[in-house]
Amino acid sequence: MRSDHLRWAGVGCALLGGVLTVLVVGPWQPLLSYDERVARDLHAHAVAHPGVVRLAGVLTDWVWDPWTMRALAAVACVALWRLGDRERAWRVGLAALAASVVQQGLKALVGRERPVWSDPVDSAYYAAYPSGHAMTATVVCGLLLWLLPRPTAASRVGAAWALAAVSVAGVGFTRIYLGVHWASDVVGGWLLGVALVALATSVPARRPTRAAAGP
Repeated sequence: MRSDHLRWAGVGCALLGGVLTVLVVGPWQPLLSYDERVARDLHAHAVAHPGVVRLAGVLTDWVWDPWTMRALAAVACVALWRLGDRERAWRVGLAALAASVVQQGLKALVGRERPVWSDPVDSAYYAAYPSGHAMTATVVCGLLLWLLPRPTAASRVGAAWALAAVSVAGVGFTRIYLGVHWASDVVGGWLLGVALVALATSVPARRPTRAAAGP
């Protein structure tokens, strides 16, 4: 994707994320009703299927956990630094850090409560909006796709995109399924995550300055 297209996609996602945040803070009743209906239906399924709950717990707490994702970003930063690609190392590191700051800042500002159940299947801390799992996975997976070497075989590119899509969608689903997030929390995390990836990857690279010619 061209950098200008990516930049506009990021602007669009940032605007949509802003609108969604306003609706959550509002609060906009149709959105709350939809969130409650989705959460109730998925929770009823989770209570009746403890095996699925265990699998979802492993995926969300280990495979797609934000600290797992941050570890992947850290490995990428170290590898880029050792290869001498320090600009991209800085971009990955700063984007991962920005994702943590933005999500925690919004959680504190919005202060949305998580779903409350009489028979919970999981628990989580901090405020609900946006989903830190969804946002962190979106940012890290997006950055790793950006770092794919060029050229790369189409089959490998397709596999990487498929793995990233499953991870981002999967972690969002597990957060709602386990009853610790509303659907709009996850969508907000996705939108803001895409906006951060677009910002980190579409800013023009710094061009090295040439030393002034001598007399």
